[in-house]
Amino acid sequence: MASVQVFISFDMAKTETQPYQVKWKQNEFEARYYPKAIVATVSSSSSTYKGSSNTQFRILAGYIFGGNESGESIAMTSPVHMSFSENRSTMSFVMPAEMELEKLPMPKDRGIQLDETTEKYAVSIQFGGWTSDAKIAVNAKKLIDKLNEAGIQIKSKPWYMGYNPPYQIFNRRNEVAVEISAEDIARL
Repeated sequence: MASVQVFISFDMAKTETQPYQVKWKQNEFEARYYPKAIVATVSSSSSTYKGSSNTQFRILAGYIFGGNESGESIAMTSPVHMSFSENRSTMSFVMPAEMELEKLPMPKDRGIQLDETTEKYAVSIQFGGWTSDAKIAVNAKKLIDKLNEAGIQIKSKPWYMGYNPPYQIFNRRNEVAVEISAEDIARL
């Protein structure tokens, strides 16, 4: 089992990670600049991680593993982004950096939206282990409390980022993030 997990860790090192620049770091908190990215997004009527993550993941994985009009496979990247509201949740896969929105194959599942994000500044908090709605809520509160203490204005609801495949047991990386202004980065 340990040798399998070591292999998974090396395999994950080959997975493209969404690019960002670290602007500030303190313990488990990190402020970042994210350039534009192309994403495939799906939403559901469930407002929880537990209620939506498996279904949404399967739909998006189907798209990148050939469930598109050209049958093209697209490399998996990390992290997977999830956001939650009172009665909805969304999951987004970031497309590999070399891909262009206009050249992406159209999804067979019309519930998948292809879009380009805007550049943004965000602060995240990192935590390990398996994700749950409770862990997301606890870490979102810690993050918001930290930013409120510093007098930083939060520009978005918290969102979750997961970096590991479901079969990876050790060294799991999870984050909750919120958007802030470029000017507020200097105040951290």
